[in-house]
Amino acid sequence: MCNLLRNSGKTAILVSEEDDEAIFVKGSQKGNYCVCFDPLDGSSNIDCGVSIGTIFGIYKVQDGQGEPSLKDVLRKGTEMVAAGYCLYGSSTVMVLTFQGSNEVNGYTLDPSIGEFLLSHRNMKLGTKKIYSTNEGNAHTFDDAIKGYLESVKFPPPGHTGKFTPYTARYVGSMVADVHRTILYGGVFLYPGAKLRILYECFPMALIIEAAGGKASTGRGRMLDVVPDKLHARSGIVCGTSEEVDAVEERYKKMDAAAKK
Repeated sequence: MCNLLRNSGKTAILVSEEDDEAIFVKGSQKGNYCVCFDPLDGSSNIDCGVSIGTIFGIYKVQDGQGEPSLKDVLRKGTEMVAAGYCLYGSSTVMVLTFQGSNEVNGYTLDPSIGEFLLSHRNMKLGTKKIYSTNEGNAHTFDDAIKGYLESVKFPPPGHTGKFTPYTARYVGSMVADVHRTILYGGVFLYPGAKLRILYECFPMALIIEAAGGKASTGRGRMLDVVPDKLHARSGIVCGTSEEVDAVEERYKKMDAAAKK
C-alpha cells in the first residue's frame, strides 16, 4: 500500500499504523497530500473469516511550495480533505466522504469488470436502536459509559409498562461496526484511549458527521482534537446524534459531580 501511494505521485507524507515513523516521499514522486491509514483494521479476525477493512484520512500539505513536515498531519480532524474506508467481507465496499460535502457514498466492487460501482448513494444513519461495544472490558469503563449502557439495557427504577432494550451488536472490527452503525443506526462506543486518532478516529468521525451523525470523545467533538504525536490515541463515541448526546450528557454530570 505504501508503494502504491508513493508511486502515485500525489503523496508527500504517509502515516501507517504499521510504521512507527512517518514516511516522507522524496524527489519527483512527491505530491501535495498526506495519507494517514490503518491498512488492515480488525486483523485479529482474519483467521475466523470476519469482515475486516482499511481506514484512511487525507490532509493537504499546508505550504505547497515548502518541505512537508509532521505539522501537516498533526492537525484537527476538521482539516482533513477526505476520508474513507474499505470493507472486506461478503462483498468489498469502499465508502468515501469529502470535506464540506455533507455526503457519504459507498461503492461496491464488481469483480466481473474489476470496478467499484456506486451502490450506496448519500448514505445517512439509520434509526434502529443498536449499541456496539466490547463489554468484555466493562470493568474498565467509567461511570458515564456504564450508566449509558445500563440505560439502554434495563428499565429505569420505578418504570412500569413495556420496556424495549437496545440490540447489542459487536464485531470487533471498527470498519464493520461503524459500517453497520451507518446503515442501521445506533451507536459505536470504544471507551478509553486505545484507538489511533489520525487513522481510526478522525476518518470515521468525518464520515459519521457527513452521514448526519455525531462523533465525540465523550467530552467534546472528536474532529476538534489536535493530536500531539503520530500514533496518539483516544476513545470514541459515534453514531446518531441522539445517542452521542446522551453519552455526552452523562459525562457532564459525572464531571460536575467530581468537582463537588
